[in-house]
Amino acid sequence: MERQEKLNYYILFETYTQGMALYDLLREEKIPARISPAPRVLQKEVGCGMSLLLQPEDVERARACISRHQAAYHSIAALPCQIRPKRD
Repeated sequence: MERQEKLNYYILFETYTQGMALYDLLREEKIPARISPAPRVLQKEVGCGMSLLLQPEDVERARACISRHQAAYHSIAALPCQIRPKRD
């Protein structure tokens, strides 16, 4: 039986200031997000090395928040979870 990999969603930005502004908006609306380095496979797409990490169940709420506030961001990318808690 194949195990489905969990996806993490990363909101990418052109600048750190854009990232922090959206982080504050998400916190105000109680949408969970973590400040995270942009994954290396995505860093070539943007100039800023920061991202906001979202869980799959929070993506649509975050998109609605972005739309409501017309917040600046580059893109939202989905990647398999890279955290392996039981690795050696």
